[in-house]
Amino acid sequence: MALRAGDHNQAAMNGLKEKVLTLDTMNPCVQRVEYAVRGPIVLRALELEQELRQGVKKPFTEVIRANIGDAQAMGQKPITFLRQVLALCVHPDLLNSPDFPDDAKRRAQRILQACGGHSLGAYSISSGIQLIREDVARYIERRDGGIPADPNNIFLSTGASDAIVTVLKLLVLGEGRTRTGVLIPIPQYPLYSAALAELNAVQVDYYLDEERAWALDVAELRRALRQVQTRECIEAVIRFAFEEGLFLLADEVYQDNVYAEGSQFHSFKKVLTEMGLPYAAQQELASFHSVSKGFMGECGFRGGYVEVVNMDAAVQQQMQKLRSVRLCPPTPGQVLLDAVLSPPAPSDPSFAQFQAVSGRGRGGRGHGVAGGRGLRAPSPRPGLTSPPSTAAGEAGGAGRAGGQGQAH
Repeated sequence: MALRAGDHNQAAMNGLKEKVLTLDTMNPCVQRVEYAVRGPIVLRALELEQELRQGVKKPFTEVIRANIGDAQAMGQKPITFLRQVLALCVHPDLLNSPDFPDDAKRRAQRILQACGGHSLGAYSISSGIQLIREDVARYIERRDGGIPADPNNIFLSTGASDAIVTVLKLLVLGEGRTRTGVLIPIPQYPLYSAALAELNAVQVDYYLDEERAWALDVAELRRALRQVQTRECIEAVIRFAFEEGLFLLADEVYQDNVYAEGSQFHSFKKVLTEMGLPYAAQQELASFHSVSKGFMGECGFRGGYVEVVNMDAAVQQQMQKLRSVRLCPPTPGQVLLDAVLSPPAPSDPSFAQFQAVSGRGRGGRGHGVAGGRGLRAPSPRPGLTSPPSTAAGEAGGAGRAGGQGQAH
């Protein structure tokens, strides 16, 4: 029990039973957590929406949500093929329906065969359905031009955020002045500051340059220690991390969003590998992807993955143990991840419709892969603009850092 004697005695004198869990006795790290994406402003927005529904007169008729990347909440329609595969997996009797295309049925049957009891309602193994992890590995190989990917290094997750927090848990240690420091970009996605507060790590800020399309300057990283846009900048970050003994975390959830002519997505893993030795064999990296962002916008199904590169084998076993405590990521999210990363081929009946609504397909641009972190405009405009990258990393103690692959 966590009770203070003075509080207990005062409560007894007043004839009251003291609460066991209070603000004074709870974990102080939780109290330091701030998550603006769903903070007081969002709560006030919910109140305003409720008042509008009740007919309360306001000088406006709707609340526009610009606090979070939730495409379908803003009216984007789900992509038919993705939902067809999911519906067939959730309710296999639909496999007999003529209303579903054959390629969606084949995809669903293949996934169900890999599930315990051939049912999506069964737990998967903690790292995710083996078949889907193999499909993720093949996707990464297509994306990175044939660079090998091992399914054993891939962990499916409840969205990318879940995987990011898992890796941060492995990195954070120490107390007081020896606490782990984590390098994050400013402006930043609030997940990082919230997770670091909860884990009692030190947030070490580095600043992106808005005048240069939110570019990252390695000199600024060095200043912070004592987003990434171009391939050259990614290489510079990798060299910096290698020289300083840092662990890289690459948040690449917007890798499908490349719109500038002549641009392509460069993953940290691809650049790391092509840089050769010693980086390819020694630089530690965790890269993240999700079905929540990009063209699919399936935020509510919470599907994602992390791939680890050059992670110590014993640490990877500890990561597997940490994932096991959570049993498994939601199986519907795993199904959507598989459908997103293995889109219809040109010979499939769903190809034309899928490509029309998504601009993607295995016969299309980049084998279904294109993009960088954020919607990349050719040049920034004055006023309020968005940083194109988000990163997390750690510095201090054993020292780690993070970065974000970008379009160039």
